[in-house]
Amino acid sequence: MYGALRQAGGARALMETNGYIRDKLDLKLLILFILRQLPAEIDSERLAELVLLDGGINYFDYKVCLSELVESAQVEETAEGCRVTAKGSRNCEALENNIPWSVRSRARQLLAPVADEMRRQALVLANHEAGEGGVNVYLSLSDGLGSIFDLRILAADEAQAGRIERSFRAGAEEIYHRFLQELSK
Repeated sequence: MYGALRQAGGARALMETNGYIRDKLDLKLLILFILRQLPAEIDSERLAELVLLDGGINYFDYKVCLSELVESAQVEETAEGCRVTAKGSRNCEALENNIPWSVRSRARQLLAPVADEMRRQALVLANHEAGEGGVNVYLSLSDGLGSIFDLRILAADEAQAGRIERSFRAGAEEIYHRFLQELSK
């Protein structure tokens, strides 16, 4: 398992650190640990913010370790972001107790609101496409089991469609409740 996380040529090269994450293996485990906790892909820059929780980690070490995890097929980078692969998940599961408890605890604390937001974003859909006479905007809200609200609106132009999408994403639940209240009068 360790071999899959290590890369040839200094796998446990010490980083200059004041934190609990002291070498590349520790940093790779932390990246995998964080990715395993998330319900969806995450942008590599946002992932960096979460990984840099330990005072001794620097951005350049993070980028090197992430690149090595991608090369070893433990992390997959897509247009949507980074996600742990089955191989990376197995390796992390076997080794995550090597990450100090305080670091795991702090990571879970930082991850909770991010994971909640990701789950919410997965339930709210908003997109548009050009159509006859304007731009068709499609809005949908799901409860995780199925769609509870679907709406198609004709917007005058792309700018208005974008504003409608942003507004719906920001307050889909409130819009749904207000819509129900108005129709239930």
